[in-house]
Amino acid sequence: MRIVYADNNATTQVAPEVYEAMIPFFTENYFNPSSMYEPARSTAEVVARSREGIARHLGAGDPKQILFTSCASESNNTAIQGVVKANPTRRHIITTSVEHPAVLEVCRDIERGGFDVTFLSVDQDGNLDLREFVRALRPDTLLVTVMHANNETGVIFPVAELARITKETDSKIVFHTDATQSIGKLPIDLQREYRHVDLLSFSGHKLHAPKGIGALYIRRGTPCRPLLIGGHQEGGRRAGTENVPYIVALAKAMDLAMANLDEEQTKVRQLRDRLETSLAERISHIQINGKAAPRLPNTSNVSCYSIEGESMLFELSEYGICASSGSACTSGTLEPSHVLRALNVPFMAVHGSIRFSFSRYNTDDDIDRIIEIFPEIVTRLRRASPYWDAKTNIPRQSAEDTVHAKNS
Repeated sequence: MRIVYADNNATTQVAPEVYEAMIPFFTENYFNPSSMYEPARSTAEVVARSREGIARHLGAGDPKQILFTSCASESNNTAIQGVVKANPTRRHIITTSVEHPAVLEVCRDIERGGFDVTFLSVDQDGNLDLREFVRALRPDTLLVTVMHANNETGVIFPVAELARITKETDSKIVFHTDATQSIGKLPIDLQREYRHVDLLSFSGHKLHAPKGIGALYIRRGTPCRPLLIGGHQEGGRRAGTENVPYIVALAKAMDLAMANLDEEQTKVRQLRDRLETSLAERISHIQINGKAAPRLPNTSNVSCYSIEGESMLFELSEYGICASSGSACTSGTLEPSHVLRALNVPFMAVHGSIRFSFSRYNTDDDIDRIIEIFPEIVTRLRRASPYWDAKTNIPRQSAEDTVHAKNS
């Protein structure tokens, strides 16, 4: 069976060039870069060059501002908890209600510890209200943490503008963004447009590097304590022997991503848009979540009324089509997506949401296969659904929708 992989926001295949770049550092140049003998010094030089390359692609200036981690979750934890540890007097954090759990749950945990956390809402398209953001800034605000692009809907937040407003309001407020989904898809220059961003997190496995490597940009002068202690590595900011093969892989993946940035905005976007147009023509009572907002070029979140996302995923898998019902970190639960709930997606649609996310390795044949199979699956599941009226071929009105209609 041919596999159609359309879940690239969950993880990506390792690029062949990335895999080849890693191999020598498993078998030949395997030395600990902290050791003093000559072979190890050459390994340390490779780590330094990788750091320089990543810094260059991000417009980060000094490569020492790049901290290597194990993943974006660690980067996010380091950024948020590190800032809290370094600044004990301010006790207010601003974030959004649609963050990835690696930010959302950290903020909730800090809130349980006595901090005041403001969770900004979004409108039905997934956009933030800038006026609400400005009102949320306070004299005791310590940290603003807002994702660059949402992992479920692909909606892009105006991070550069939010960071500018933050710094113009109070230069001592630290601004962090989780850029896990946007690195490799959107251009970022931390010395120009994004010069007000203090901390930026991302992960390698979202841009065709392996799982197990991430990075955190820490602008020089930003107060941020280490999360992992007990070693001198990474300038004393993260203990633990450097994962040299994976650092090399991340740098190579960044090289490839920057070289293919135009392809993300053209070929990948065209694939996504063709899929959405075709599904809208073939399936009644669907909605594309976040479509009216600025979105990543690769992401489509489709809600089909009156059926369950898990059932659609199972059926798609039977045909070799890999997609997601939301965040990969929350799949396996029957609870509807917190992101789609924040968008006020109707009850009859929020459970029937599928995310298709593409990469430069997807083809027109992949899109054709999804267009061929997915509408048939929706039709078949709706016939068996108690929430679908087969006679009129429309959704049955749920109790929740009835209450909403009476109150509106």
